[in-house]
Order: sequence, then C-alpha cells, then structure tokens
Amino acid sequence: MPIRVYNTLSRQKEEFQTVVPGHVGMYLCGPTVYKPAHIGHMVGPVIFDTIKRYLTYSGFQVKFVINITDVDDKLIVRAQERGTTVEKLAAEMTQDYFDNLKIMSVDSVDLFPYATAHIPEMLAIIGKLVDAGQAYPLDGDVYFDVTKDADYGALSHRNISEMLAGARIEANDRKRHPADFALWKRSKPGEPAWDSPWGAGRPGWHIECSAMSMKYLGETLDIHGGGLDLMFPHHENELAQSESCTGKKFTRYWLHNGLMQGGKAAGKVGGGHDRHGDALLDKESQEAGKLAGSKGAASVKELFARHRPETVRFFLLATHYRSPIEFSDEGLIEAAKSLEGFYRLFESYQRVSGHSFYQLPAAARRATAPPLPDEPPGFFGELRLLRDRYLDAMDDDFNTGAAIGTLFEIRRAINNFIQEHNLEAAGAAQPRLVAGLTAAMTLLRELTGLLGVFVNPLPGPAAGDDQFTGELMNLVLELRAELRAAKNWPLSDKIRDRLARLKVVVEDRPSGAAWRRDA
Repeated sequence: MPIRVYNTLSRQKEEFQTVVPGHVGMYLCGPTVYKPAHIGHMVGPVIFDTIKRYLTYSGFQVKFVINITDVDDKLIVRAQERGTTVEKLAAEMTQDYFDNLKIMSVDSVDLFPYATAHIPEMLAIIGKLVDAGQAYPLDGDVYFDVTKDADYGALSHRNISEMLAGARIEANDRKRHPADFALWKRSKPGEPAWDSPWGAGRPGWHIECSAMSMKYLGETLDIHGGGLDLMFPHHENELAQSESCTGKKFTRYWLHNGLMQGGKAAGKVGGGHDRHGDALLDKESQEAGKLAGSKGAASVKELFARHRPETVRFFLLATHYRSPIEFSDEGLIEAAKSLEGFYRLFESYQRVSGHSFYQLPAAARRATAPPLPDEPPGFFGELRLLRDRYLDAMDDDFNTGAAIGTLFEIRRAINNFIQEHNLEAAGAAQPRLVAGLTAAMTLLRELTGLLGVFVNPLPGPAAGDDQFTGELMNLVLELRAELRAAKNWPLSDKIRDRLARLKVVVEDRPSGAAWRRDA
C-alpha cells in the first residue's frame, strides 16, 4: 500500500510522491523563543519526528528542518521586561526548547536555522517581490500586495472578502489593501535592526520561514508542517510570497496537526501563535480560542515533574495528528497506566529469556525487517496480521492512533503466548518457544521505535536507594511467602493490600512473588 497523506491545500488524501524520488524535504514552523517551552510547543515536533521516523523506515532519505524565530515583537517586549538583551533572552529560551526536545526523544531534526542568520536571504526575496510589483515600500516598511496574487486564499479556501469579515487588521490605513502583510518592518530606536534598501528594520514573520525553508530544502518543499492555527495567516502568506517570488509550487503537501485542547473544552492549550497584528485570524483558530492561563500552558519541565516524558509522547501520538488533543492530567495518568502493561511485558520477557527488550536489534528499514517464524502458526499468523494492520495505519496519513491500537493487540497476543506455554516457569526447557518469543518481542521493538517510545529503559532510583529498597522488599515478600505457606491468608493479604496503598504491586508468579512500583 503506498503512503497517502492528507493535503490541506487540496482537502483530500493524495499518494505521496516527492520532488526528487526517494528524498523528502520537510519543514516545520518552530517557536518564537521568548518564553520557556510549554506542551503546545512539543506537539508538532513529536508528530513530525514520528513522520520522519516512518518515512525513513519506508526507504526515504529525509531532511527535516525546524526554524528558530529569534527576532520578534514578543522577544523585544519580554527582553525589556527582564532587563536583558533580545540576543541573551533568545539564547536562553532556545536552549530550553532544545533541552525539552531531547527529553521528548525528538532527535531526528537535521537543522535548526535561526532567523537572524538569514537576513540576506529574506532581503533578496523582498527585493524580487518589490521589483516585480508584488510588494511595495511604505515609510520604511514593505508590504506584500495580496491583490497581485490571483491565488491568494487557496490554502485556507476563502477569498479576501471572506477573510476580512470580523478580521483584526494591522493599524496602518495607508496600506493599499487591509489584508496586505508586512515583509519588512521599520525598527524603532533601540530595537534590533538591519540595513536594507528601505531603511533600518527587521523582517516580518512570514518572510522568515520562506527564506529559511527554501534555502535548505529548495524552492519546492515536499512537506510543510505546522499547527492548524498557522494555516492562516502564516502559511497562507508564506505560500503567496514564495510562489510569487519563484513562480514555482512552494509545497507539495501541507500537513496541519490539530490543536491541543484543555480537556474537552474547546481551546488551544498554551495559546496561539500570538501574531494577529499584521493579518487575520483563521476561522478555525477563532473558534478554538485560547487557554493561555490553563495548566496546559505551564512549562514542559513542570509537566515532566508530574509525568514521565515517555508518557507525554505516547499521549500525544495516541490521537491522529489531524484531530484535536484533549489535554488533561487525567488523560496522562490513563496513558501511564496503559504503558505499565508494556513495562510488565518487558520484565516478563527478561525473566524468561535473560535478555533486555531494549537491547533487541530492531530493523531500521521496512524492506530489511526479518520475517517472522512459521511456528507456532496461530501465534505468528496473528502477529503478521497485526503488523500489516499497523503498517496500513501508518501508510494511511500517519495514523498513529490506529497504529497504537494494534500495539495493544500485539501485547495481548504475546502475553497470551507466554501464559499458554507457561514460559515464566518452564522457559529454559523450551528454547524453541523462547526463540519465538524473542522474534515477537523484536517485532514489538521495531514498531514501537517508529513512534519513538520504549527506545531506552526508564531511569531508575539511585543505586544505593535501589539496593536498600530491593532488600527490604525481598524481606517483606519472604515473610508473606511464609504466611501463605502456613495458610495465614488474612495476614498475607493484608501485606499485599497495604503495599498496594503505597503503589507497590505484588504479583504471584510460578517462579515466586515479585513486586513493582505502580505508575
């Protein structure tokens, strides 16, 4: 089944065909680095990191670029409030963003270009637009003339009149048209400024992404990603100015992820792009609203203090990327409980085989994935069907939600296989079955790795604390075993129940009792 993606421009799924066969240029709009990253900043990177993982697995060579906007009105205001420079504030917040991407296992980005390092490229595009009569200077500013672009509005599927209805327009009544947007802004005294043919100033928001994306990925991108709130005005304006400059199609496939909502309430967690001053709000964004004061707007580090990063990533991918994500602590707690079942399976596999799930050699390419064994036929027949269902889901517009559903079914099938053959107690005497179990677990590692989960073992407690706790728990379990041998069920059950209150789960296995901390 060929990969198909939903293209916002055409409003339909299309077969994925790249500009250069076998190669993918993918650009994602990055943050304006004026404050610490919140969970909303992580949604796009996690989704498109997963898309790159899957495209690479499918045989493509992918170049993935996320920009850093390090000059902007928000940065100027925040730096003044903090009594620092724009440069120092941007550097601090950029490092915060990078730190959180690393914690979230977003490690496939090839390049993070900075806006301030690409002013010459922006000026070159603006100059071409001015020379062609598609942009015009105005008192040190330069504006794009939307009336000169016959296709303006193609991405958001509305005409200029519809866009103006109820719009918030930049306060400059001298523009030729209310919807014209800034390519270059005259700087005020004390603000960052660069020389230009139109006077000292700084770039508009939209021109930054056009310049950086085309410099590193060519004049026609394969994939341009971003949140739904960026479709208009940002992406609409990017498209207009880029195609007006080059005369070529700017992006083959526009992929927009749904917004994060606070629970079931409509609204985007963490606020929108905060760039409504020079253009119009998209209808979908207006309806979504803004939850800037919600708990979802807290920094990612505050979120990680309550939830494991792996849980957060799993939670974000459990919904199809084009659907809204209902963010809540309750939802994250449920996700953590779901993951515990996988962690218990990994522990079970290690007890049976003596090997770590995290050390299994997962195939890096779909074409080189090892075939599953033929025996026992029922077990591996089911796994083949589930693997195909997983890959079909990912081929169908990267449907991670459906793919995750098959992972739970694979987990259930493997657990049933372990229990059916009593491998916890008799695995050593059944090497053929243990080898089959390893093949199944290798498949699970291959498929989960494509989502960026279960890549590394969870961090444990400090070695000294771990040893003390382990010895103490072994003593408790020995005493409980003696009570069970003496058929003192009330007291043995009391120990189990009191441990459960402390979120310590006791499991009675054929090989003896074992314990684990609950999520």
